[in-house]
Amino acid sequence: MIQGKNFIGNQRSATGNQTIQAHNPATNETLEGTFYAATQDELAQTMQLAQEAFQQTKKMSAARKADFLRAIAEEIEALGDTLVNRACAESGLPQGRIVGERGRTMNQLRLFAQLIEEGSWLDARIDTALPERQPVPKPDIRKMLVPIGPVVVFGASNFPLAFSVAGGDTASALAAGNPVVVKAHSAHLGTSELIASAIIKAAEHTQMPNGIFSLLFDQGFEVGQALVQHPVTQAVGFTGSGKGGQALYQLAQQRPQPIPVFAEMGSINPVVLLPEALKNRGKEIATQYAGSITLGAGQFCTNPGLLLGIASDALTNFEYALGNAIQQTQPATMLTEGIADAFHNNTKKALQQSNVQTVAQVPQNGQNNQGQAVVAKVSAGEFLANPTLHQEVFGPYSLLVVCQNRGELSQVIQSLEGQLTATVMGENEEVADYQDMILHLQDKVGRLIFNGVPTGVEVCSAMHHGGPFPATTDSRFTSVGTDAIKRFARPVAYQDCPQELLPEALKDDNSLNVWRLVNGQWSNQDIGALA
Repeated sequence: MIQGKNFIGNQRSATGNQTIQAHNPATNETLEGTFYAATQDELAQTMQLAQEAFQQTKKMSAARKADFLRAIAEEIEALGDTLVNRACAESGLPQGRIVGERGRTMNQLRLFAQLIEEGSWLDARIDTALPERQPVPKPDIRKMLVPIGPVVVFGASNFPLAFSVAGGDTASALAAGNPVVVKAHSAHLGTSELIASAIIKAAEHTQMPNGIFSLLFDQGFEVGQALVQHPVTQAVGFTGSGKGGQALYQLAQQRPQPIPVFAEMGSINPVVLLPEALKNRGKEIATQYAGSITLGAGQFCTNPGLLLGIASDALTNFEYALGNAIQQTQPATMLTEGIADAFHNNTKKALQQSNVQTVAQVPQNGQNNQGQAVVAKVSAGEFLANPTLHQEVFGPYSLLVVCQNRGELSQVIQSLEGQLTATVMGENEEVADYQDMILHLQDKVGRLIFNGVPTGVEVCSAMHHGGPFPATTDSRFTSVGTDAIKRFARPVAYQDCPQELLPEALKDDNSLNVWRLVNGQWSNQDIGALA
């Protein structure tokens, strides 16, 4: 049953007067539940509990944390159709998408459980003492990653499960040993409450400290701003718009103690269409990219919003095939009325720019909050001269930039801002011929894709979902994959520390069986066995 109350640790609370209601974006129907915006007193209680919980979580064993993460996955699964139906109603997304996203959410939790049990993420390093070294003795120095402290996570609009209450930010922060406070996204209030109830049940079953997790609702921006500025908060995880991410980043830098904000803020994800690939399989690529542009009504941070090619008959044929494929797609419900309005306004603005031509545009069908796919084209010269055309249009939109030659294509690539991804569609023999251009692309992105589509981000140890600003606030870190845990940890070195005071991973007797760099050699053996 949806109660609409905040989770202050393991207690529900609704003391404020400001209320919010959830809506179905496809029908504009008001959904079950009245939700209460958190008060300042509730926020203060939340952060006090988080700070108290951190005194326990920062020294908690990997086994206990792993049990907690797996228990969350089990409780989410136990919600069954109740969760799926509510998430569909609040997002307008189809059931198959929500079921798949639920599976990804549970798999992420289990992946981080496995990671922390294995232990290599700690990056434990041991350099033993050399007391006889001249001219001065070498001290015993040992280093590893430790949790950073309470983390605030903002739920994302476009992923109500996998980037929200129990998504990758929450899973990685908990895995590192940090309490988490989530600010629920207003687009999926009931979904957030259901997931929060699953996390609290898992916390109780695994005897986690009260305050290891909390969920707060908000009518506007007040609660989110207060969470970022609260002195207990030590890091922020955010997935959303550039405007929102940069606002949070600036708030965090204005604190007496600035803190990191790991904001993933979107991208236009350029796709380079090389001539031989278009000549040999242009129609196939057009069909592939029509599907990627319109997937999920284009509401992915990796939506291919920019297509780059050199003028040729093959590019013209590709344009024609892409337009035909786009025309055959159906409008789809967008996540919220606000997102749909922004898509229509930004599309209109883009099409009104000088010498921008419409390749294909799906007509409106009269239903609520629909995203109609649009593909436009423009010359490279116009693109280079007009910064407006470099801006993301969040939704099923893409712009084809026609370059006259390789030199102009290189200019366009070098003019781009930081991106999450870039894709090269090319035959093997021609890709090598464009190596310099690909190196320019590498400077702009966090992930290079060859002969694929950017939509669909694999959750694995090798994934990097990030990129140079303005795609993210820190290109060194990923929000997807096991390395996401490193955002919420920091290194500490222990010099000549007594064995009994060292963390288990740094002791001579490696009882945790974690991999460590011991005197320059990676090993999971105790130091005595290496002697």
